[in-house]
Amino acid sequence: MAKPKTAFVCNDCGADYRKWQGQCNACGAWNTITEVRLGSDAGGARSNRFEGYAGGAGKQKKVVSLSEVALEEMPRFSSGSSELDRVLGGGLVPGSAVLIGGHPGAGKSTLLLQTMCHLVAQMPALYITGEESLQQVAMRAARLGLKADQLQMLSETSVETICDLANELQPKVMVIDSIQVMHVTDVQSAPGSVSQVRESAAFLTRYAKQTGTVLFLVGHVTKDGSLAGPKVLEHMIDCSLQLEGSSDSRFRTLRSHKNRFGAVNELGVFAMLENGLKEVKNPSSIFLSRGSEPSPGSVVMVVWEGTRPLLVELQALVDTSHLSNPRRVAVGMDQNRLAMLLAVLNRHGGLMTGDQDVFVNVVGGVKVLETSADLALLLAIVSSFRDRPLSQELMVFGEVGLSGEIRPVPNGQERIREAAKHGFKRAIVPLANVPREPLAGMEVVGVKTLSEALDAI
Repeated sequence: MAKPKTAFVCNDCGADYRKWQGQCNACGAWNTITEVRLGSDAGGARSNRFEGYAGGAGKQKKVVSLSEVALEEMPRFSSGSSELDRVLGGGLVPGSAVLIGGHPGAGKSTLLLQTMCHLVAQMPALYITGEESLQQVAMRAARLGLKADQLQMLSETSVETICDLANELQPKVMVIDSIQVMHVTDVQSAPGSVSQVRESAAFLTRYAKQTGTVLFLVGHVTKDGSLAGPKVLEHMIDCSLQLEGSSDSRFRTLRSHKNRFGAVNELGVFAMLENGLKEVKNPSSIFLSRGSEPSPGSVVMVVWEGTRPLLVELQALVDTSHLSNPRRVAVGMDQNRLAMLLAVLNRHGGLMTGDQDVFVNVVGGVKVLETSADLALLLAIVSSFRDRPLSQELMVFGEVGLSGEIRPVPNGQERIREAAKHGFKRAIVPLANVPREPLAGMEVVGVKTLSEALDAI
């Protein structure tokens, strides 16, 4: 009898080692390396049914030139939600594996249950739940008012059993809720460990590629806010989505961090209502619910999310600090970039905030990841410091360099047109982003330096 092969795997990052050791050299964690028994010959023969990770099993292996590859458009079909289709790049692609992560209670299961109940009227669909009972899922569907009479349900955590039943039912769309509770028989570690998550996702993804099934994997986030096992799953899935939203807000944002079939960093907005998640057609309107009277430190900027512009209100508060080390707090933005921009404001704008507490907030819970918000951030800080409100008809965007120059940003004219569509009358933008032809009812002021921008307000 052949001796079973074993390996030692870190439960935090998935690094492999030949023997056990106390600390993982890859992530630095202690006491996270466990022994894992690799698959036996019988298990390997069983998994050969889905041999061919990229969907080429059963086909003759041959080398072809790149020019011989067919360039026909990838077939897609709608999920029933325009916001979800936007984040996915235009719809669902057969054979794709989509990972949806988020905090508990964000609405992952609700969104997928609504999607499956819509798709089941057009094609066979299978919903596998490993955390909730079938009664709990049925109660949620009844509470949301969904027509679930045709949706096939299964309560199972064994990946081999799931694939065997799926071969009989032949679903076109399949949901795994969640990947953390699934397990493969040949892997001896507990469900939820890195080795089990990796092998389970690989087994299910191979099945989806071979059969052309759209696979949705639900993943939970860890205490530090990162998706459990992100480095383990990101190379084998086609699309990684993150559903975010605070408990005190009814709005949820769905952002794509990886997409092989569409734009990365695309954003979809949903509203959590009593009857489920409803898509928001005009996200800019919900982030611009400003007061009737202008207030110091408030300015509207235009950020580019995936393939569309989004108007967001930015608020800043500058107050005298009673601490030896003034606080710098940024919610929805990079705190290190805030400190850098304050130094630029001191050097090239003549405004010293070394003895001031600076608080910055992006209204609506939106996370701004691009540098086009630099100029709007500085103007909001100046407005709060001087206690002078900016016009509510003003829109600002632009990147600020360390030497005080205002750099252009991509898609500048599309941002200006989006602001004009929402009724803004004046814009302060980089000089290179000024349209060649003036827009009706919109005054566009182009600036090259930070001092010019401060004079323009």
